[in-house]
Amino acid sequence: MPFLNVKLIEGVFTAEQKQEMVRKLTDTMVSIEGENMRGVTWVVVEEVKSGEWGIGGQTLTTREVKALAAGAKAA
Repeated sequence: MPFLNVKLIEGVFTAEQKQEMVRKLTDTMVSIEGENMRGVTWVVVEEVKSGEWGIGGQTLTTREVKALAAGAKAA
């Protein structure tokens, strides 16, 4: 039984985008393991509070991630 755990900074993705992630990740696993695995493929999306996610010793906020997604350079 595949179990995929996706962690995101809260407020970056919409509910629709998260649903799309679940669908596409499930489809990817099914393409590897076969259609019989669809019903037992678990995808959990967890959100981490803004500012409680760190990379390289620096925390990231929702605002900063949205700026990165929009093409702004990281500070």
